[in-house]
Amino acid sequence: MTGKDRTALVLGASGGIGGEVARQMRAAGWRVVALKRGLAVARETRENIDWRRGDAMNAADVRAAAEGCGVIVHAVNPPGYRDWDRLVLPMLANSIAAATAQRATLVLPGTVYNFGPDAFPLLREDAPQHPATRKGAIRAAMEKTLREASDVGLRVLIVRAGDFFGPRAGNNWFSQALLRPGRPVATLRNPAAAGVGHQWAYLPDVARTMLALLERRDTLPAFASFHLAGHWDADGRQMAEAIQRVVARRTGRTPRIAPLPWWLFDVASPFVATFREMREMRYLWQQPVQLDNARLVATLGHEPHTPLDEAVEASLQGLGCLPAVAEPCATSASG
Repeated sequence: MTGKDRTALVLGASGGIGGEVARQMRAAGWRVVALKRGLAVARETRENIDWRRGDAMNAADVRAAAEGCGVIVHAVNPPGYRDWDRLVLPMLANSIAAATAQRATLVLPGTVYNFGPDAFPLLREDAPQHPATRKGAIRAAMEKTLREASDVGLRVLIVRAGDFFGPRAGNNWFSQALLRPGRPVATLRNPAAAGVGHQWAYLPDVARTMLALLERRDTLPAFASFHLAGHWDADGRQMAEAIQRVVARRTGRTPRIAPLPWWLFDVASPFVATFREMREMRYLWQQPVQLDNARLVATLGHEPHTPLDEAVEASLQGLGCLPAVAEPCATSASG
């Protein structure tokens, strides 16, 4: 591949999935450019990423940052789930325009939001997209826009996954509902209805999957979508119980598992935008929704997969919920 082929603009590199993709790209030898509003000069070389001042809502900023890039990773979302109807599609339009100008592949981390009950419980890539929520409708519109762009020359790669979790906090259920970053885990608030399965995705595995697909992007269709199986929690308790095991092993204390107080979301939704947006997604905790990864395995031969307890421990450690691991003491021999 040429230098342009291994140069990427990552939008959302200061967030969860965008940050993970950017770091793994750098570790694999890619040159990575990233946009950041209000960027301090001292941060421009952080993690060997070429940070540029700019805004994903500004078409000129995106176009300038994308110059010389063969890949654009569109991993940017409005913070706290807010203003999706006003911001999401214009940001995507800017990425599409920049990718088209550079003849670059546009990568989108996808979700299950764009599917409705008629496609449940096992989702394949070609399942009908009849979303049941406002955010789902926006997600479906994003993919429709990308498919139309691929019909006129844009190369698109979508990797859909379940709810993210990983070492760095972000807008995800793991760090916003089950526990609180920076605090010891005493009580786990489980959003799942009793016995209902749920799909989770470990951020480093999602990023590894995207990079593996990008390495063979020339062999993929112009519009390529894949599902990541991730970690399937068959009864809605396996994630909470994995957290229990890890915390008990590291601290000697076993957190209790309690239901998430959904009534609080109902009461606070008119006043707290994040609660209102999270409440809209409750349906995904009340019925099983699982992703079929057969197409991904057929393409790669495998799916990158970190064992659950290992992934949970790294996540809790990174979120500051576990005591630091003591470094081994150095010893010296006496003469």
